[in-house]
Amino acid sequence: MSDTPTPNSAAAPSRRGFLRTMAAAGLAGSVAPFVRASNKSGLEPIIVGTGEYTFEVIHDWGTLPKSMSYGNTHGVCETASGNILIKHTVGGDPECKDAVVEYDAKGTFVRSWGSEFRGGAHGLHLARDGSDDVLYLCDPNRGLVVKTDVRGNEIWQRGCPVESGLYNNPGEYKPTNVAVAADGTVYVGDGYGKSWLHIYKPDGTYVRSFGGPGNQRGQVSCPHGLAIDARSGVERLVVADRSNRRLQYFTLDGRHDGFVTDEMRAPCHFHFHGSAMVVPDLEGRVTILDKDNKLIAHLCDGWTDKGFELRDKPRDRFVPGKFIAPHSAIFDHEGNIFVVEWVEVGRVTKLRRV
Repeated sequence: MSDTPTPNSAAAPSRRGFLRTMAAAGLAGSVAPFVRASNKSGLEPIIVGTGEYTFEVIHDWGTLPKSMSYGNTHGVCETASGNILIKHTVGGDPECKDAVVEYDAKGTFVRSWGSEFRGGAHGLHLARDGSDDVLYLCDPNRGLVVKTDVRGNEIWQRGCPVESGLYNNPGEYKPTNVAVAADGTVYVGDGYGKSWLHIYKPDGTYVRSFGGPGNQRGQVSCPHGLAIDARSGVERLVVADRSNRRLQYFTLDGRHDGFVTDEMRAPCHFHFHGSAMVVPDLEGRVTILDKDNKLIAHLCDGWTDKGFELRDKPRDRFVPGKFIAPHSAIFDHEGNIFVVEWVEVGRVTKLRRV
């Protein structure tokens, strides 16, 4: 499934109309300057950001076994033990099938699993279930949301919510990401399907649906990512309403509760650390917003008028300190940021807080 945003003709202008040639100098007002260099080249580190959100850019973090290679890197999360999980579509040797890779905090390979997700690996969400970490994995190719433990042992899976009456056949359902409220309620975004949002009980029982395709209040177009935002003290569902080029907030029962349009290009997903929210934006940058959703910084903006030209190119064509197509990002427990990108050879970047 392509991750190129599909603009809604009735919504904001098309992606082509939003192509920009923003270089690092154009961001000087919100992002501290950086030195374009890398440890691998023997030069100085690349430093980006501003104030307490200043980071060293470490591309190609984590060491894969020689027998493995990434496909498009789509999901990332951190376990309670501090290990990092990466979900990717799998590339290279056909004998290499596992779509989920686990590293320790230093980037040493621990294990891999999830061959059933090969080619369909997309959203990866970690939540607490009692005293345990659990994962929710989305597979738009097979039309599945699967709940597992952190070793990949299945707890339940759910396919197309036919009981909603919204689908003519299961093939129309292509879930992209999941959010889980404090009480265990599960929210699923059908980002590559029919742009509905679905609510499930913690045991996977279907409750109801809301949203639907469009650009009006309460409607969405490619609800690609979603998360529970509790920074105000009240849980709200925030949705990366990607093809409408905005964030949209909902109450937990599915009522529209506001938009964020400033500083958005093609937002993909979210994660939180204290009062900050990180937003990976498919059009070449990662954005950090404060508790009021005002801009703190844009990081590693690599977007040009050539769009996604580099996403299918060899790794040696990538520009140090510049993102191509950020697809998911998280803060770890120390406030570092891990970013995975929609590029054919996969890329994991650690933004180490300095």
